Amino acid sequence: MSNATRNEGQLVCDVVGLEPLVDEITNRTESSASEPTETTGLGPFYRANAPIMRMGDSIVHGIPHGDHTFMHGRVIDFQTGTPIEGAELDLWHTAPNGLYEQQDPNQVDFNLRGRFFTGKDGEYALYCLRPTAYPIPDDGPAGKLLKLLDRHPMRPGHIHFILRAPGYKSITTQLFDRNCRYVTDDAAFATKQDLLVDFVPLEGDPQAGFELKYDFRMATLESKQRI
Repeated sequence: MSNATRNEGQLVCDVVGLEPLVDEITNRTESSASEPTETTGLGPFYRANAPIMRMGDSIVHGIPHGDHTFMHGRVIDFQTGTPIEGAELDLWHTAPNGLYEQQDPNQVDFNLRGRFFTGKDGEYALYCLRPTAYPIPDDGPAGKLLKLLDRHPMRPGHIHFILRAPGYKSITTQLFDRNCRYVTDDAAFATKQDLLVDFVPLEGDPQAGFELKYDFRMATLESKQRI
């Protein structure tokens, strides 16, 4: 079932909880008052080499409907709070119909995907959509397994991210809409408390009706891992 637009093996690992388990074991950090942003699974629909965009650009193309969102924040060193200039945010999410662009012939290539780089104060800003819940593909082994286990296929609304910066450990993560009904019952077991976010109504911006503010916290390559 795997092909150029879908990784069924990754999907099976998600629904049986294998990828979340490996992530938890691999990326646990030493306890402290301030910790790096939590990691979670990559998912089966990542595409490398998304377009590089300018600060304040939108990753939304040809979708006038949906909850357009202004997302902004900073990328900082989790121990010192120092802003990280030139950090890369690689992000992607589904359209309101629950499909990633490579699943949907009606979406333009690399729609709802983009790469952004932080400014001198670690800041980033972009436009995206408030993500919607959607069912994972159920026509392959992953879907059959869910049916055998009498489990639903729904994932809560989320946005995928990979963060990269010289001298820092990369972060693969997802941010979840706190108000989505599936955040406590994710078919992929990926939700974590630190990754629940609020989409706040926004006034005065002709491009967006919602605002999402989130600061990502990165760990240096020298940061110790907990056994």
